[in-house]
Amino acid sequence: MPTDPSVTAAIDAIERCIAAAQGEACRHAFTLTTFDAAREQARAAAPGSALAGRAVSVKDLFDVAGQRTAAASRVLADAPPAAADCPAVARLRAAGAAFVGRTNMSEFAFSGVGINPHHGTPANAATAALDATPRIPGGSTSGGAVSVAAGAAWAALGSDTGGSIRIPAALHGLVGFKNTARRVPAEGAIPLSTTLDTVCAITQDVRDAVRMHEVLAARRVSLLHKPLAALRFGVPTTLMLDGLEPAVAAAFQRTLATLRDAGAHIEEVALPTLAELATLNAAGGFSAAESWAWHRKHLATKADLYDPRVALRIRRGEAMSAADYVELSWARRDWIARTEAAMAGFDAMLSPTVPLIAPPIAPLVADDDAFFAANGALLRNPSAINFLDGCALSLPCHAAGEMPVGLMVWSSALRDDAVLDASLAIEAALAPRRG
Repeated sequence: MPTDPSVTAAIDAIERCIAAAQGEACRHAFTLTTFDAAREQARAAAPGSALAGRAVSVKDLFDVAGQRTAAASRVLADAPPAAADCPAVARLRAAGAAFVGRTNMSEFAFSGVGINPHHGTPANAATAALDATPRIPGGSTSGGAVSVAAGAAWAALGSDTGGSIRIPAALHGLVGFKNTARRVPAEGAIPLSTTLDTVCAITQDVRDAVRMHEVLAARRVSLLHKPLAALRFGVPTTLMLDGLEPAVAAAFQRTLATLRDAGAHIEEVALPTLAELATLNAAGGFSAAESWAWHRKHLATKADLYDPRVALRIRRGEAMSAADYVELSWARRDWIARTEAAMAGFDAMLSPTVPLIAPPIAPLVADDDAFFAANGALLRNPSAINFLDGCALSLPCHAAGEMPVGLMVWSSALRDDAVLDASLAIEAALAPRRG
């Protein structure tokens, strides 16, 4: 019986992904490859299924039946294999995904930079053609972004606690969609912050982001296909435009001009509540408190196995009291209410995803001050949306031949479909400049 052409296409695509995964661009991108299993999954995928044998990489944070979940650490190197798929992986598998492997990451997802001292740091796969200097991939979903940018995966399953999907997507010129956290179950994933963790994905374009979200969230996205002339965007002037590198500032301003020319209504808005975030999270925030609760037993016996920079940030939670934690929860609810009120009337907000282009790896490996400065800068804008319990999508807004720059389209909780709809219109308007 002749093979269905769609199955043949899926198998051919998997072979191209496997070849890319074995290439130099993916050096350090994977902690485990599962090529033979991916081939079988591509052959077995039902034609017409949501993913139909497409290659998906899985961040080393999620349980996959029979595989060890180590979060790219040495601490969990002797953990037993997972007994079952976590819900996110199970949904992808049922939709016909072909899993090419587990991807490297910032240890325990605690960094926006993407450096890993245990498995090596994958270099940015998008900047290599523009600059010989190895540059950071962004984190914590570092290997996931590299896998998509290098052609080793159609999409990357990852997580976003303060920007861990959107940062590497922005630095690679990819699309990273952080849905409202409650949309996708986080069970079976090693937590960083149970309050902020979001299960989501990196893709090549917005249409594929919609497809991945529909599978992961087990819901149908409602797209109204509003034209830009029917959309009203706010550009917050507080915090998110501070200290932009020239390349980022230029790309962002050109993007706003392009959208205005296409008929979009764009207004600057102060959004002063953004200035409160540093004070609210001065003691370490939810990530420190909740990661300390999970890691304290491991730190008591295996502290020497941790990346020291990760352990330092986790230990900040040790000094937080129960009262501090409860007060932060109260303060967050009040902050969300005031921020949402200030955003009323806008279809979405627009900001640079991060204020930097991807910096070189070497200085950040060598110098703690440089590392933490870059980490703070990368997390600043995207982490605000996690604190908001909102949703956000990063899409490329740089011109062809320029270093990747991300535009963040964002809104409040459960406005995922509006963000995706607006992002499709924005992506189409920017396409001529992208080449």
